[in-house]
Amino acid sequence: MKISLNWLKDYVQITESAEQLSEIMSNLGFTTESIEKFGDDTVIDFEITSNRGDCLSHIGIAREIAAATGRELKLPKIEYEAAKKDVSKLVSVEINAPSLCGRYTAMIIEDVKVGPTPAWMTTRLEAIGLRSVNNVVDATNYAMMETGQPPHAFDYDKIRGAKIIVRKAKKGEKLVSIDGTQCTLEPDMLIIADAKDPVAIAGVMGGIETEVSNSTKNILLEDASFSPPSVRTTSRKLSLPSEAAYRFGRIVDIQKIDWAAQRTAQLIVKVAGGKIVEGIVDAWPIKPQTQKVELRLSRLNKLLGIDVPPQKAFDILNALKFEPKKIDSDKIACTVPSWRPDVSREADLIEEVGRVYGYDKVGVREKISIKIAPVDKRQQVINSASDYLNGCGFYEAITTSFSDEKNSKLIAGKGTQGHLVVQDISRKTENFLRSSLIGSLLNVVRHNYNVGNKNIRIYELADVFKRQQDGNHVEHTSLSLVCDNDFGILKGTVCGLIKAIDRDADIVFKPAQLHWAKAGAEILVNGANIGSAGVLNDEVIEGFDIKANQICAAELVFDSLLEMDRPIVKMKPLPKFPAIVRDLSLIVDEQIQWVQLEQIIRSNSPQELEEIKFEGIYRGKPIPAGKKSVTVSLCFRDEDGTLKHEIVDQWEGRIVSSLSSTVGAEIRKS
Repeated sequence: MKISLNWLKDYVQITESAEQLSEIMSNLGFTTESIEKFGDDTVIDFEITSNRGDCLSHIGIAREIAAATGRELKLPKIEYEAAKKDVSKLVSVEINAPSLCGRYTAMIIEDVKVGPTPAWMTTRLEAIGLRSVNNVVDATNYAMMETGQPPHAFDYDKIRGAKIIVRKAKKGEKLVSIDGTQCTLEPDMLIIADAKDPVAIAGVMGGIETEVSNSTKNILLEDASFSPPSVRTTSRKLSLPSEAAYRFGRIVDIQKIDWAAQRTAQLIVKVAGGKIVEGIVDAWPIKPQTQKVELRLSRLNKLLGIDVPPQKAFDILNALKFEPKKIDSDKIACTVPSWRPDVSREADLIEEVGRVYGYDKVGVREKISIKIAPVDKRQQVINSASDYLNGCGFYEAITTSFSDEKNSKLIAGKGTQGHLVVQDISRKTENFLRSSLIGSLLNVVRHNYNVGNKNIRIYELADVFKRQQDGNHVEHTSLSLVCDNDFGILKGTVCGLIKAIDRDADIVFKPAQLHWAKAGAEILVNGANIGSAGVLNDEVIEGFDIKANQICAAELVFDSLLEMDRPIVKMKPLPKFPAIVRDLSLIVDEQIQWVQLEQIIRSNSPQELEEIKFEGIYRGKPIPAGKKSVTVSLCFRDEDGTLKHEIVDQWEGRIVSSLSSTVGAEIRKS
């Protein structure tokens, strides 16, 4: 923001040099980009942060200097002789999009004489980089750079129906902007229209048909407040940057729009003559409430790390126009001024006091002490889980918390009422807060497949949001895994992960119907359900447009993993005696599940059975139709001596006999 030093002196007493003023503003949080001479003037270019739209004007900068130096802020006096007419009979205003236009004012100025601008005004405008157009346009630009409120002047006689309508554009509507750009408007763009067609793009730029020219006699003056996201989006889509869009994109002072409008009208009459019609047409659908914020002096000193005298803090807040009132010895109640929407909490007030009081007053120590805190249980489990999954070849993915309606329904199978939905102009499609991480990971799988990457193993640890029937919602952390390998790999990874946290955990994959899986299971740990796993059905894979034969996924409630006991690791010597491993290829009916086979084997095995491993499934010749071949590996070991094959043969025979009598299993012979 370029500031003319001569111009700035109209609003606050300046005794400092440009360099000294730059240092004052730097201490307030506004760094200096450059200092340049312009004739007998000096121009300082300040960097204004995006949350301080109130400082994109000479009055805004003057207000900061006045607060820092204890000087008086002098605002222009609004004085003019008005024409005694009813302005509401000359123009009407209708706001059809109140969510995008919070306030719109219109004034009428009659009998202006458009022509050259006085030298005093053009000199100031040129100093800050604005070229002169004509006296009316220059007056509006001057008012914008003075107050921070961007006005716009229409040729009143070219406004059809003497009516202003603030609405969204209709599909196919077009407008030629004052810089000659052919604009094709989209339905989400906010425009200013007369009784027939668009005449301006709200907050961005006016149209060429209603611009002020040498033939203009009467002015319709607009001052308004538009939604910052709407203005920013429209300006980018149309490639129409402007000083007005820059300010509207950061927010303007909605409470002072009528004052800014009168100041602009006063300037126009001063340089172009004419008469201001008495009154303002003011469309203000919803008036914002005044915001109150309390500040604790004890919290102020603790957060800043220094002792700020209570009266000094009070004086600073008063100078910044927060209207402080002492509630008790520790608490101050403040009313946030309308031009400071960035202040909404106690920490914001503390920052205001700190920057004006001076961060240079914060003491510097030669040494500091840092207290080392032990890693908490949550972080320990996260580290253990990440290390284990990385070791299994799974890469961590980080995705956004939002999903679109289609993908949400594919995974959760619920309509809009079953999800938390964000209503925001910036998220028109992906506005569902995800209830599962699986959908987000499937998007990552699709992207990898599209660029030729296969053999995908990914996981994510993040929060999910679930809406309950009573309208409330619950939020918890989930751990989700997705891979395009055999389900056995996923299951083994999940079991190993749980065992890495609790070595003694009893893990059961219980068959269950899952909306997104053609074969699914609940994951039970010590009898408690902590998640689910399964093989994705064709509908989900096709819905995400993934060209893969098989995708497996699992999702665990991470809080359940935190609740598991982490037993002390006990060391034991390596086995002294060798093991005997027997592989069984069992032909069983298609509907027989692995969990059934595992339970039968365990219930008919001796204590020497050290491990059961699922090796794979085979279908096809010579296996009969409706059957499958399941291969299982059994590891036997005796800690007290070497096992004999004859004894293992007996155990194996008992297991096979039990499988045969229970589920009709047969030993595959070829």
